[in-house]
Amino acid sequence: MPEGHSVHRIARQFDRNFVGKAMSASSPQGRFAEGAAILDGREAVSVQAVGKQMFLEAEGDVWLRVHLGLYGAWDFAGEIVVDPTIASANGRMGQTNQRGTVLDEPILDDAGENSLSSIGAPRRTRVHVRMSEQTKGLGDDDVEWPPPVVGQVRLRLMTDITAADLRGPTACVLQTPDEMLATIAKLGPDPLVGDPVENEERFVRAVRKTQTVIALLLMDQSVVSGIGNVYRAEMLFRQRLNPHTPGKQVPEDVVRALWRDWVRLLAIGVETGQMMTMDDLSPEAYRAAMASRDDRHWVYHRAGLPCRVCGTEIAIEEIGARKLYWCPRCQA
Repeated sequence: MPEGHSVHRIARQFDRNFVGKAMSASSPQGRFAEGAAILDGREAVSVQAVGKQMFLEAEGDVWLRVHLGLYGAWDFAGEIVVDPTIASANGRMGQTNQRGTVLDEPILDDAGENSLSSIGAPRRTRVHVRMSEQTKGLGDDDVEWPPPVVGQVRLRLMTDITAADLRGPTACVLQTPDEMLATIAKLGPDPLVGDPVENEERFVRAVRKTQTVIALLLMDQSVVSGIGNVYRAEMLFRQRLNPHTPGKQVPEDVVRALWRDWVRLLAIGVETGQMMTMDDLSPEAYRAAMASRDDRHWVYHRAGLPCRVCGTEIAIEEIGARKLYWCPRCQA
């Protein structure tokens, strides 16, 4: 499932390429025909992401709420702001892109250290949505516009130069302003939305009041927004925290450390497009980690492999219908 960094990146694309412009809207699949008819011709006013959900405001107090769920993704085409991650995914955003990003050159700042600000220096370019048979083999100047609809597209939004196709979402609905606010009120704090101090206090209160184990709490979107399976496993390892510890038994300083780590990791994910959870890497190791999940994480997807710290075999179990990866020794 797309985690919070992906949805924030999608919202950023809409802000840069749609907000302030009139949109045409259609539902090639037909399942959102009435909603598309309402959106058609309206100007995009604003956009925000909260956790794993995006809210796009159209003129006339109409809000489009999209929750990608397990299978949803946006495909962008036309002139969009791209970075190496978006380019490597051929304009697709929403899935975790765990296949990685190959950087063209070392990303270093003036001090010779890894520089997040260098990654994703935006440029405008024309990309294609998942080439269909009609467009294969054509040069950029010959690509059909608007691009042909490929597969089951729930919603297509377009300006004169940019297209965004939504496929496979869990939720794609129109809301009134009050309905939008009610939805957000049910979500836990997001580090990139609202007051930073209050966000941390909300998280601490929610965790420390319950016997539910911390591995489940981190995936509960009413407790904290945006964390999914990858970030959950990595954050618990980074704090050397046993995933089966009840929330009430997690020391307050560790709960606060979890929140502050999420603040940091989410920012890195938004800037790089990858769930980079390993620190203090050499430039060569950093490039390898950006390119391959095998070099990017401490425990996620490493079941049966030796822990990078202690050598113990990484365990895997199912909790809350999702796979959990952890080190029985480091997280004892």
